[in-house]
Amino acid sequence: MRIGVFCSGGDAPGMNACIRAVVRRAISDGHEVVGINRGYQGLLDEDFFVTEASEPTMSLRSVSGWARFGGSFLRSSRSPEFRTDAGQFKAVANLAKHRIDALIPIGGDGTFHGAVDLAKHWSGRIVGCPGTIDNDLMGTDFTIGFSTAVQTAVEAVDKIRDTAESHERMFLVEVMGRHSGFIAVHTALAASAECVCIPETKTDIPAIVRDLHELKARGKTSVMMIVAEGDEEGDAAKLNEELKAAGNPFSTRCVILGHLQRGGSPSPEDRILASSVGDFAVQSILEGHTGMMAGIVGGQPTLTPFEDTYAEHKPIPSELSSLIERLAR
Repeated sequence: MRIGVFCSGGDAPGMNACIRAVVRRAISDGHEVVGINRGYQGLLDEDFFVTEASEPTMSLRSVSGWARFGGSFLRSSRSPEFRTDAGQFKAVANLAKHRIDALIPIGGDGTFHGAVDLAKHWSGRIVGCPGTIDNDLMGTDFTIGFSTAVQTAVEAVDKIRDTAESHERMFLVEVMGRHSGFIAVHTALAASAECVCIPETKTDIPAIVRDLHELKARGKTSVMMIVAEGDEEGDAAKLNEELKAAGNPFSTRCVILGHLQRGGSPSPEDRILASSVGDFAVQSILEGHTGMMAGIVGGQPTLTPFEDTYAEHKPIPSELSSLIERLAR
């Protein structure tokens, strides 16, 4: 069997470890792996990974040492062309031309939407791996890249806290998460932040200001607020202005971490997760499965239909938000 592997959408630390696992597992079972550069667009452009020996298929040595690097050596992209019927028919033709029997896309909900669309026109097997820092896919406890993104954010907040305490200020630190507050909540808890604002819950400006006055009355001299970029009240800068207008007692500054959270060497947790789901994706394809995402739930490998991974909003455990509130005193 010839298996194609690619990364699509936003990059996430651990993608290279996942590709490595796919290649090593497939070859160990006697199959070939075709690396597709730049996601769905690369499939349309016939942009394939070529080894140093000019071989069109990946080898065991092709992925040596890949697990420790962030980003994606196969690159990643978004493809407006693939979203069209013409683009999808072109993809099917290229898959047939290069004798690719199965695909393992690594990405998030956009990547899996694309897999569902492709499956309408192609009879090959498709099993995906959850690669997104947002941790917003159902069917897996965590997604590849989430652990590293949180680690990066926590390290940044720890450094900002030093300045906040030195100047007795409040900092609003904006993290990624347009539709999901997982990074914000986990960062806030791990970095001992006093407040977190996320898309899943209403941001009550007057209530926050009351809490800030109480903190100041208790002798608190610095405060950290973690803001998910997709909070319904707006980004960190907008929230800062609203807090000022409502009587925030602290001097404030805003910091936007942005794409810093996407990069860096993947954490051990991300390397282990990526290796596990990459291996499991190959196994699932060889067993005849298709239209599924390979995830880990409760420590067990789990297959979830692509449509189910994004059909519902992945809920954030309410006890985490409650814990942040209790500890922020």
